[in-house]
Amino acid sequence: GRHDEALATRRQVYTTSVETLGASHRSTICSALNLSVSLANAQLFNDSKSFLRDQLPVARRSLGADHYLTLKVHHFLGKALRESPGCTRDDLLEAETIMQ
Repeated sequence: GRHDEALATRRQVYTTSVETLGASHRSTICSALNLSVSLANAQLFNDSKSFLRDQLPVARRSLGADHYLTLKVHHFLGKALRESPGCTRDDLLEAETIMQ
């Protein structure tokens, strides 16, 4: 489909959200989740994993470990680690740790 267009749009939305609301705002974290989906849809799995690894401490710090958006970051990162082509044993161990 139109993954490249969606990716460009979601990158812009995320960037604008960071600039206007800050990286730790709930809406920015939602934009980050949307961007991570677009990265995965565009087959940019390493970018998605790296991006979500950066977002996880931000979500934990600003929203708390039990907030539903923090849990979604956990879920999306675990899924990206497990389902990316070339998944390694270390990726699986990291996914298991994250999902606990």
